[in-house]
Amino acid sequence: MLNLALYFVVFIGSVLAIGLAKPQLLSLMPFGGTDAIEVAQLVIDEDSLTITAPRPAPAEDAAAEPTLTAGQIGLVALYLTFSLGGTILVMLPITWTYIATKREIGYRKSFVRALIVLPICATTIVLLIQDSLALAFGLAAMVAAVRFRVALAEAIDGIYIFSAICVGLAAGIGYLGTAIVMAMFFCFSNAVLWNMDYGQNPIDDALRAKKRAKLEDA
Repeated sequence: MLNLALYFVVFIGSVLAIGLAKPQLLSLMPFGGTDAIEVAQLVIDEDSLTITAPRPAPAEDAAAEPTLTAGQIGLVALYLTFSLGGTILVMLPITWTYIATKREIGYRKSFVRALIVLPICATTIVLLIQDSLALAFGLAAMVAAVRFRVALAEAIDGIYIFSAICVGLAAGIGYLGTAIVMAMFFCFSNAVLWNMDYGQNPIDDALRAKKRAKLEDA
């Protein structure tokens, strides 16, 4: 509980410190509904090294195809780095909570790793689809063509997978702040319920004892 509280304080404090020190960087972070299209339209003032909104194009150039400068491409790359890296930072305390609550009965290392990388895929999918209905249907077809067979030991494992998807979706649409708040409630709720042994069942305790005995014998 103390480690979780310390992590979230440092994480949120760092974001606030960056926002106060460099307010222009907030437009590159996935907060407030920012997306890659909006970032690609930003203009860099090379004299003051500030990031501003795009200037309105003249009437005769309204139909011209938009072009991206090297600086704007760099901004998009920085935005994607913030979005994808942010999912990892949000998922770290969630995986720590999973490891702590599963330490007695054991857990699979591959599952913990999957929780880290799954939001990266979800974020990328949302960034690619945006508002395109055709891409959404194409993604549904590809997912249907690939069969994912994952055996979950307990129902709570599926909830952790769902939390990873929520983090990825939030980062993809530019609301990573919502994912941070969700992760705080998710981690502390699971930690408190596990510490209180809420919903204790003697049958489950016996099954866990058998599983622990098998692990020790192995």
